Amino acid sequence: MPTFAINSIKESMNIFTKTVSLIFRKRQLEIENFAQRIDTIQQKQLQALLQTARNTEWGQKYRFTDIRTYTDFCRQIPLQSYEDIKADVHRMINGEKNILWPAEIKWYAKSSGTTHDKSKYLPVTPDILKGCHYKGGFDCVALYLRHNPSSPFFSKKGLILGGSHSPSNLNNRAHCGDLSAVLLQNLNPLVNLVRVPDKKIILMGEWESKIQAIVENTWNKDVNSLSGVPSWMLVLIQEILKKTGKEYLTDVWPNLEIFFHGGISFEPYRDQYKTLIPSDKMHYMETYNASEGFFGIQDDPADPTLLLMPDYGIFYEFIPMNEVGTSYPAVLPLESVETGKNYAVVITTSGGLWRYQIGDTIRFTSLFPHKFIISGRTKHYINAFGEELMVDNADKAIQIACRQAGAKVKEYTAAPVFLLEKGQGYHEWFIEFEKMPGDIPNFALILDEALINLNSDYEAKRYKNISLQLPRITIARRGVFYDWLKGKGKLGGQHKIPRLSNDRTYIEELLALN
Repeated sequence: MPTFAINSIKESMNIFTKTVSLIFRKRQLEIENFAQRIDTIQQKQLQALLQTARNTEWGQKYRFTDIRTYTDFCRQIPLQSYEDIKADVHRMINGEKNILWPAEIKWYAKSSGTTHDKSKYLPVTPDILKGCHYKGGFDCVALYLRHNPSSPFFSKKGLILGGSHSPSNLNNRAHCGDLSAVLLQNLNPLVNLVRVPDKKIILMGEWESKIQAIVENTWNKDVNSLSGVPSWMLVLIQEILKKTGKEYLTDVWPNLEIFFHGGISFEPYRDQYKTLIPSDKMHYMETYNASEGFFGIQDDPADPTLLLMPDYGIFYEFIPMNEVGTSYPAVLPLESVETGKNYAVVITTSGGLWRYQIGDTIRFTSLFPHKFIISGRTKHYINAFGEELMVDNADKAIQIACRQAGAKVKEYTAAPVFLLEKGQGYHEWFIEFEKMPGDIPNFALILDEALINLNSDYEAKRYKNISLQLPRITIARRGVFYDWLKGKGKLGGQHKIPRLSNDRTYIEELLALN
């Protein structure tokens, strides 16, 4: 093709990108004003949710029409877990209408989490699909373009690495799949014009075959954006490099500029991505999109924290970590949270979840605007000796140890070991290294020092080995975590390794495979 024709096409695509970018301007301004309006926005969300569902079975059972204040809301609607709503969800799956949310619900996000093999089915209503999950995707692009207004974002292809299972029929009325698969299945066909791989490939059910099909379908495309879970995207990247014989991903996709990532912390993987994508124009943007809803977006590339998105049809509440698991925990609205404290997240949503405990914990770093980090899971922590070790501490400490020791970690998990005769114990870290440190004992010392600096409770328990001894590293063979997930039928998608556990169930299963 003549040079002038190529330049003409490029100019047309850039004009298209600039034109489309104007669509995002109004939303960018709305997000910038969140700080001044967040309390009002949240109050409106709650009233709209109660009004919409007032004539449902739950609306009548808990007298939604009588709820005037937040105090009424707390008094009339109890906190919920999945076990509390499971029976009603199964009724909805079987075609009953107007139970948790108006109308018949045809789609369900299948989530086994990381702690149970049993599946949970979370309703994906048209309201939460469009007003939360898709709105969150729109806002990711809006915020990215706010910081990168000259980006040719829409002139290239976006690679989305989605669910590990294709949507399937629960019965002749309802369908389920990983959230990402449900979102892709219902995506506006116009989005497919700027997305790869082909829809039939991304919705394939068998993970290993799907990875190879994605490689064959995308290695020669002009990809400029990636979306997915960091650990599984890294698997795909390595297969792309194997296919092409290239050392760096930028040699395959020279226009690559952004990775929208979520699902697990990016910190243990950051250095590996920088090695494989050595480009100054590459950006990384974290998102917090769970099966239950889309909650936060990294709105500033210079700030790793997430901006709470208050207008997605979700009303937020928070339980202080020291209250989690008690019979009558204190529950706080957004207006009452403080920075520096870990909270379990409670949500009420347009997906029909009412005061639902999602199992994640967050810690606010600022208020107005409300920004936070994901600190872990209510069931994924170590507090065997009073150390209160959360996942965000562990991820940061691993990153620090890797940088100082010249190592790279592919996967890890940790659990306590009890020395009952001494009334003491230690943490066993089961680590699969991508690049081994030269000195494992020194790696353990650096890891310990990092944890001491990050967590005052850990520091207190480590003082003179009072109750907690130096952590010990067990080296995992290559591929053991992959084999463990494969054995549980949890390859790909949103499945992840449990980083911390207060008991030894996971680590013993992994050690048996090592």
